[in-house]
Amino acid sequence: MIIEIVKDNEFEQVHEMIARSCSYSFPTYYPQGSIDYIIEEALCLDNLKKRASYTHFYVAKDQDKIIGCGAIGPYWDSKTESSLFTIFVDPDHQGKGVGRKIVEILEQDEYALRANRIEVPASIVGIPFYKKMGYTHKNGELVYEDGHFAMEKYFKR
Repeated sequence: MIIEIVKDNEFEQVHEMIARSCSYSFPTYYPQGSIDYIIEEALCLDNLKKRASYTHFYVAKDQDKIIGCGAIGPYWDSKTESSLFTIFVDPDHQGKGVGRKIVEILEQDEYALRANRIEVPASIVGIPFYKKMGYTHKNGELVYEDGHFAMEKYFKR
C-alpha cells in the first residue's frame, strides 16, 4: 500500500470508493436519504475537488486501486489548529490498518505539525475508530451538530 496526494484523474475512483464505504458502513445508523445525500451531494466529484483545493488530500492505493482517502487542512483560519476531513476506507479493506495508516500520514502533514489541536467531524460509525487513534469528544461531550460529532486531539509541540 502507498499513500500519496490525490491526482486530478483519481477523483472519480475516490468518489466510487466513498460511495461503497458509505453504502456498506452507514445503513445501520443513517436513513437511506442521508446516505444518498452524502454520496450524491456532500461528497460529489465537484465537492471532493473543491476540498482538495484547500486541503492536502491523500489517497491510499493497493497497486492502482484506491482503497482509502483522507484530507487535512486548516481549522478555519487558525495557524495552531487543523482539521481532518473525508476519511473513508473501501469495505474490502476495513479493519486491516488502512484507516490507521491514513490518519498517521495526516498527523505528519505540515498542517498537523503546526497544530496544537486537530479536530475531526466524525460520523457515528467513525467514533470508535477515532477513539482508538487518541481523539476524544470535543470539550468532553458527545454532541451531534451539523451532521457529525466533533472530536479532537491535542498535541504538545
